Amino acid sequence: MPRLYPDRPVAGVGAVVWREGQVLLVRRANPPRRGQWSLPGGAQEIGETVFEAARREVLEETGITIEVLGLVDVVDSIHRDEDRKVRYHYTLVDVFARAAAGDAAAAGDASEAAWFELGRLPPLWSETERVIRLAHEMWSAMEDAGLP
Repeated sequence: MPRLYPDRPVAGVGAVVWREGQVLLVRRANPPRRGQWSLPGGAQEIGETVFEAARREVLEETGITIEVLGLVDVVDSIHRDEDRKVRYHYTLVDVFARAAAGDAAAAGDASEAAWFELGRLPPLWSETERVIRLAHEMWSAMEDAGLP
């Protein structure tokens, strides 16, 4: 199925990855949102669970191995052309995770990978920032409850 002018939404996965109070972001090398900072992630492959897709995409784009802890939210990313035709349509399932191993190094669809403090995030799509903040609330609640 083509990603450009698709006949149905493409299932994508994003991961809010935490390490020592910082979140992992990548600068996108490809459209849509080329050049912008975002969550590591990408299209889910056939036969792959959402959590498997998150682990694979984060490893491919950053070299970081993650432990997925749960679901954050589902976001629609719809981009229209000047004629209002749908150019891209992704249904993004965002998970939150902790970094298990590795050093951030951009690869695959990412031109950069870096860790950011919540109070020092670069400019982001509003939905990406909302999902990061929601994941931070979930992460904090888990820590307060003494959960791993």
